[in-house]
Amino acid sequence: GNQQTKVNGVVQAQGEGRDAGAHAGHVNRDVGKTSNAVSNAQKGVEHVGNVSEPKESTSLVFMDYGGGAKKRTIMYVTGRFGMKAYDVTADPRAPKLVGSFDLPGYWQGEDTEADHKRKIIYLARDPRAFGGTTGTGESGIYVIDVSKPEKPTQIAYTKVPAGHTTSCINDCRYLWTGGPAKADWMPADWGGRPIWVTDVRNPRKPKTFEEPIDTGRNDGVTDYSHDVQTDSDGIVWSSGRGGVRGYHTKGRHYDPVEKRHRVATAWDPVPYAGGGIDEAASNSSFMHNSFRAVGKTANQGPNPRQWGNGQTLIVTEETFNPGCANDGLLILASLKGSYGGQGWRSTPENPFRLQTLGTWSVAGQEGSRTDTDDCSAHYFDVKDGVLAMGFYSQGTRFIDITDPTNPRQVAYYRPDDARVWAAYYHGGYVYVADHARGIDVLKPTFRR
Repeated sequence: GNQQTKVNGVVQAQGEGRDAGAHAGHVNRDVGKTSNAVSNAQKGVEHVGNVSEPKESTSLVFMDYGGGAKKRTIMYVTGRFGMKAYDVTADPRAPKLVGSFDLPGYWQGEDTEADHKRKIIYLARDPRAFGGTTGTGESGIYVIDVSKPEKPTQIAYTKVPAGHTTSCINDCRYLWTGGPAKADWMPADWGGRPIWVTDVRNPRKPKTFEEPIDTGRNDGVTDYSHDVQTDSDGIVWSSGRGGVRGYHTKGRHYDPVEKRHRVATAWDPVPYAGGGIDEAASNSSFMHNSFRAVGKTANQGPNPRQWGNGQTLIVTEETFNPGCANDGLLILASLKGSYGGQGWRSTPENPFRLQTLGTWSVAGQEGSRTDTDDCSAHYFDVKDGVLAMGFYSQGTRFIDITDPTNPRQVAYYRPDDARVWAAYYHGGYVYVADHARGIDVLKPTFRR
C-alpha cells in the first residue's frame, strides 16, 4: 500500500521526505542494474543517437539563434555538472559539444527554463547543491547569459528561500521558484516550501519579493510547491503536494476567493481553477508537474469538442513507494467544478478534489521491467496528443491521451540501464535526458 507518514499532521508520501534524501527518486537507486530478467525493450521508435558524456543530465532547453539559412539550434543540457551547450544544427542525431558552464556538485536544474528573446537561462539551486541539506543548505538562482553558446556567462546569482525549480512567468520578466522540503528556519506547520517570486526585468539585478505565494495548497496547509507551467492562455499552474492550482498573473479578473474583481500580478496572482487530486485514484498527494492543452495547444490534449477546451489537466504524480504498482502515476483530471475557488478553501474536514478521468501506470505494461521498484512518472512533453514521458528505470513511454479516460501506450524505449528524467520532442526527434546514459536521440516510427 501507500507508505505515508505524518509530519506536524501533514501527510507525506515516502519519497518526498524532508531531509538529505528529499525525493527518494532523486538519488541513484537503480542505475545500471541489469539481470537475465531484463533486456533492452523498444517499440515504435528507433534509437538513432546517444551522447554519453552528460551523465546525471536532468533537463534540456532548445534555443534558436539567427534565421533562414544561418539559423542555428543549441541544445542546453542541465544536470549535476551545471550546464552544457550542444549544437544540433548540422546533425540532430549527433549533438556536438560547443560550450559549458561548469558547476560540479550543482543540484540540479530540473525543468530548466529560458528567456529565448534575451538569451538567458535560469538555473535553480536546490539547498542540496554542493553537499548541502534541505534543512540548512543555501538555495537560489543563477542567471546565465547564453547569447554566445560557446561561452555561457553568469551575470547574476541571487539567494532565494526556495530553489528546486524556477519557472518563467509573464514572458520571463518574473520567476516563480519552488521547493524542496522546508528549511529548518521555516514555520513548523509547513510541509514544504511554497513559491517565491523574483523580478528579473533587469536580469543583472534580480529582486525577490519577501512574501511567498501559493501558500495553503495542501487542504489549507502551506506545503511543497514543486514546479510551475504556463499554458497557452497564460494561466500559470503550480503543482506540488496537495494538487495543482492555476492562477492569472496579469490583467483584471474576478477573484473567486476574495469575491471581487482585481488586477493580477506575478507577485499577487488571482486564483483561477484547480485543486487536490483524489487520493483514491493516486498513490500520494504529491503532484510533480502538469500541462493544460488550451488555446493554441488545444489539439495537443483530449479532443476539445468531446472533453471541453482546456477542461482537462494532465498531471504527473511523483512517488516512490514499495512496489512498482504503488509508484507515481500519470493522472488526467477534469477542471470542471473548480472555477469557484474550491481548491483554495479545501480543508481536511471539508476536502475538495478534482474529478479523475483516467490514470496510467508503467507497472505491468508491455516493455516494463519486473525487477525494479523504480517506476515513478516524471517529466513529459506532448505532440499531437501523445506524451513522451520519463519513467526513470522504466525508460521513455509514449502515451496517447486523446481519450483521457483511457490513456494508452503506443511506443516505448527502455534500455537496461535507463534512468530517464525527461523527454522532449524537437524537429522530428525525441531527446531523452537520462541520468545514467546522458542524452538518447529517438526517432518516432509509431502510428497512433
